[in-house]
Amino acid sequence: MHLSASLLWNPGAGQGLRQLTELGLALVLSTVIGLEREVQQKSAGLRTHALVGLGAALFMEVSQHGFDNVLGLSHVVLDPSRVAAQIVSGIGFIGGGLIFVRRDIVRGLTTAATVWLTAAVGMACGGGLWALALAVTGAYLLIVRGYPVLVRRIPAISTPEETELHLSYSPGHGVLPHALERCTAQGFRVLNVRVDRGPRDGGGEAALGTGSTEVHLSIEGTGDVYRLLAELSELDGVVGLWGPEAEGTD
Repeated sequence: MHLSASLLWNPGAGQGLRQLTELGLALVLSTVIGLEREVQQKSAGLRTHALVGLGAALFMEVSQHGFDNVLGLSHVVLDPSRVAAQIVSGIGFIGGGLIFVRRDIVRGLTTAATVWLTAAVGMACGGGLWALALAVTGAYLLIVRGYPVLVRRIPAISTPEETELHLSYSPGHGVLPHALERCTAQGFRVLNVRVDRGPRDGGGEAALGTGSTEVHLSIEGTGDVYRLLAELSELDGVVGLWGPEAEGTD
């Protein structure tokens, strides 16, 4: 029993309170990052980021303390940085699986970069660089939460945002071609168009009437969505319009 206990708890062999604290900090910080991704409903969420951060921290602990028993041998040369380098390379496989391209639009880059950063935070915790890990986690929250607000206030560098619009109209007025024309005129690019026949279920059903046509538009651009909604609502034949906040216009 004494032998097994010494093997499980041996600060001199890298299995002490300090190492457990570093792993715990890596778990907490990676959980904070993952929670933000989970709230944003991204493909890599809470569990993925927590596992990546904790795993990277453990790899660093193994890199530093896992080979103590062979360091005294004359024919053994140990380079702890090799394990850290393999973490950076290996995390690329996870990040690459999160990135996909639809037409000419790339998706998942931010999530992949977040997984990469989470691995770095875990490595910093495992390497005993607690202050850097805490600072980078705070910087991450500033970037993903604060930068979009800043970018929206600078029109010259504002990035396109994808928006879903739902338009219902009576056939025979040529509404759809005019609606697409208004979208492009306002600086939006139409990504997807889906046309459904019949009344809309739920809110706004009474205003639509039987035989109406509903169009689901997916657009992207830096223009004023609400100005576009106002113009679409003035088209002849439009009986219902739902924008980003699911507000109906009859």
